[in-house]
Amino acid sequence: MSDKNHLPTGQQARPDFPRFGVNSFANFEAPAAAPHTLLVAGDVEPFSISQEDLTRLERIEIAADFHCVTTWSYCGLRWSGFRFREVFEQLIQPKIPSDLSIALFAFSALDKYRASLPPEDALANDVLIADTLNGEPLPSKHGAPLRLITPAHYGYKNVKHLCRIQLWRDARSYRPLIPKFMEHPRARIAYEERGRYFPGWLLRYVYRPLINSTVRHFERASVNHAT
Repeated sequence: MSDKNHLPTGQQARPDFPRFGVNSFANFEAPAAAPHTLLVAGDVEPFSISQEDLTRLERIEIAADFHCVTTWSYCGLRWSGFRFREVFEQLIQPKIPSDLSIALFAFSALDKYRASLPPEDALANDVLIADTLNGEPLPSKHGAPLRLITPAHYGYKNVKHLCRIQLWRDARSYRPLIPKFMEHPRARIAYEERGRYFPGWLLRYVYRPLINSTVRHFERASVNHAT
């Protein structure tokens, strides 16, 4: 785990962990009774994974910092949930064709946001489907009821309000939600993969001025929901 004194290249520590994301999703708030259910689809016959299915798996907790692609970081978070690798091996793989070669996992949210990861990243040991944060049930502002947590990747791969997992034989079956130059296929922090086509160091200067206005936008949306 890193800390605020040893941040990845290009990152700056924040004292708070704000609600943050693509501005068009700011007005979404997860229903209080949103089910802990995941639909598996794509190049397979659709089926569902229930909350009961998940709770049969080993629960783990990891300490992981959060690094937003726009260059802010918040350190020392504790996420608890279920390893995605075990979700795949125990709850998905037995229900799909044995000869299915998966080129891409796509993760979709209740608010229609989506992101993707190749199998070598999605099935890493530290990737979770989390339902708690710092010992408390995951709040709506941070992705309730379920959130993908992938500490080796920038925040936009950590899909909030997770509800669907798609398995694709061909990565070209997936259509990025955000502009293509902004979504790197892997978005690994260690390699500063902030987006496609442009070097990560250059994108720091594009993204960093957007931080404060985006935080304020999401704060206003949250206040409006509260009233």
